[in-house]
Amino acid sequence: MPPARHLLRAKDLADARYFEPLTVGDLARAAGLSRAHFSREFRRTFGEAPHQYLLTRRLERAAALLRNTDRTVTEICFDVGLASVGSFTTSFRRVHGAAPLAYRATFPPAQRHIRIPGCVARAYGRPQNRTFREAEPSSRP
Repeated sequence: MPPARHLLRAKDLADARYFEPLTVGDLARAAGLSRAHFSREFRRTFGEAPHQYLLTRRLERAAALLRNTDRTVTEICFDVGLASVGSFTTSFRRVHGAAPLAYRATFPPAQRHIRIPGCVARAYGRPQNRTFREAEPSSRP
């Protein structure tokens, strides 16, 4: 039996807005159910509690950010919607088998993902020194 549409709405909300301080109550409201009934139905349908599903999404996103960026662990923790670096580190270690910094160390530095020379990236990253009075280059002859 496919999951009920109201449960999928809540799951989609968790997937799309994992970085916000969502609660099980917010997900239950999206599904139009009471918290207790929503939690039971969600667990029965998807095999895990709604809070655990949301935490898993957040930790998956954190792992991707650790692999592909050079942001600090603290920034990543807050970017994925978690409020405590200590809890983040503990949960991350339990799910991924290593602390966030040790996990990051097993991947190449984020700078290696840039496929253009550093000098070109710096040149295009510089701000334009224009004022509002300067004329834009026109295409007129």
